[in-house]
Amino acid sequence: MISTSVQHEPSGNDPPVIRAPPKSKLNALRSKAERIKRKATTKDGWIGDYDYAWLCTPRLPFMKQGNKQPPFYALDADLPLILAISSGLQHALAMLAGLITPPIIFASSLSLDSQTSAYMISASLIGCGIMSLVQMSRLHLFRGYYLGTGLISVVGTSFATLSTANAIFDAMYKDGTCPSTTDADGSVARGPCPDAYGMLLGTSLICSFLEILMSFCSPKALKRVFPPIVTGTVILMIGSSLTGSSGIVNWGGGSNDCQNRPTTGIFALCPTIFAPRPLPWGSPEFIGLGFLSFVTIILTELFGSPFLKNISIIVGLVVGCIVAGAAGYISDSTIKSAPAITFLWVKTFKLRVYPPAILPMLAVYVSLAMEAIGDITASAEVSRQEVVGDLFDSRIQGGILSDGISGFFSALFTTLTPLSIFAQNNGVIALTRCANRGAGRWCCVFLILFGILGKISGVFLAIPNSVLGGVTTFLFANVAASGIRVLALVRFTRRERFILSAALSFGVGNLLKPDIFTHLFEGVNDPSKGLQGLFDSITIILSTPFLAAGIVAAVLNLIIPFELEEDENPTTSSVEELDVESQQKKN
Repeated sequence: MISTSVQHEPSGNDPPVIRAPPKSKLNALRSKAERIKRKATTKDGWIGDYDYAWLCTPRLPFMKQGNKQPPFYALDADLPLILAISSGLQHALAMLAGLITPPIIFASSLSLDSQTSAYMISASLIGCGIMSLVQMSRLHLFRGYYLGTGLISVVGTSFATLSTANAIFDAMYKDGTCPSTTDADGSVARGPCPDAYGMLLGTSLICSFLEILMSFCSPKALKRVFPPIVTGTVILMIGSSLTGSSGIVNWGGGSNDCQNRPTTGIFALCPTIFAPRPLPWGSPEFIGLGFLSFVTIILTELFGSPFLKNISIIVGLVVGCIVAGAAGYISDSTIKSAPAITFLWVKTFKLRVYPPAILPMLAVYVSLAMEAIGDITASAEVSRQEVVGDLFDSRIQGGILSDGISGFFSALFTTLTPLSIFAQNNGVIALTRCANRGAGRWCCVFLILFGILGKISGVFLAIPNSVLGGVTTFLFANVAASGIRVLALVRFTRRERFILSAALSFGVGNLLKPDIFTHLFEGVNDPSKGLQGLFDSITIILSTPFLAAGIVAAVLNLIIPFELEEDENPTTSSVEELDVESQQKKN
């Protein structure tokens, strides 16, 4: 074949030389177009060989269960469209409860109106969908540094933010940054304070640079500084504190001042006296509605299909809302007031920095980096990827960097921040055997779509507190169980037991008596504004169980030396441990 490409020295009168794309690029484009055409026009491209009957068949006691499982789809495997869409929907629904809970709790803490609350939910869904796309990517930056994990690593508002933000908001109401009124019986009613939310966003934005800088540290060094004894303690205390401060109190009717059962005022009944069917906090009706949602989650796990098991939290919400609506506990006012279509920046907040919140938010970002290491490890394991070596270390580096960047941009998006990798999607991957990033991208599409459809946010706001509490109690307890799982990986020598005991002394003690540190600096006479800000920062940190416990665990892990210990006396081991050891020797 004779080439038609002619090269010569250009002259001033020559027309510009038009070079055709290299043949390899043309072939790649043709191949990609053919794959798209085949996928969109053939049965195999739409359905593939996945067992959809297995995915949707319930596990009832009288039904014969087959042992056949569908094929495993790796990160970049050719995924059928129906499976990609359905798996993406499962991922979106699995994380939905975790995405709507923080804005609902924040809006309640700041007494915000329903329109603002609905916008916060929509912004959370849209922002998390966009930043999840970034986290799933694996963009090479320079040298050995990347952005994103390259796994199905979806992100959402970290639950670590909830307890810290509540302490920050308490400080804002206490120092007069936010308005409040005291009733005749001594109960305090908080006024609306959207500026507090803007301050949280602004403070989180500048603190995000800490995690960005941490991502350029060696992952091996980070894992040495934050081993499982530290990360497990932090995660355990996050779940425990949220269960006690939010989940169970909402189950009783509301986490606002109605939990104190004042005799007068709007909080004399829960959630307020203006609710469709208000009742005193802890009423059996509230307990029953929350228990119904809780039991529904258990029954779904027992008898539901793999698809329903992945979205058991949503099933619990739906069943609870149906019964609550039939009993008259739901108002449609939030649905009517929500816009049909919305997007980011429909409502904005004043981005400012609240100095006392800087140190606590820096500590939160450190905890996010710790949490990301464990979540990325779990995602890699369930996706059948390496969990050691340079590739895995680059996934950790890219994931932590993407977390930090997500904290920066989510604040600009007016999305609840900081964001962190969600772990519950690993269960979806394990159950459906689909680790393909195509499914993850469809998950992001659904999240953004849910956020744009504003009426969906109105529906979420209409969920009664008791129904939400029954679900979130399980959700937060699941976080605590994840911490216990991480701690189970620790070889408990005397050193590790000592570290954990010291950390839990602060964490559990603070959890059971949350106001112990609130009066710590009251004896200081007329402190300067800067010194008062430092005192407030220390008080917020000490009043947040997971921050106090995490700091103690991290410091002791660094200063207490490792010691060579003799094997413990076998007589102190349990019968079960001895049986396991003997069985292993036989094998």
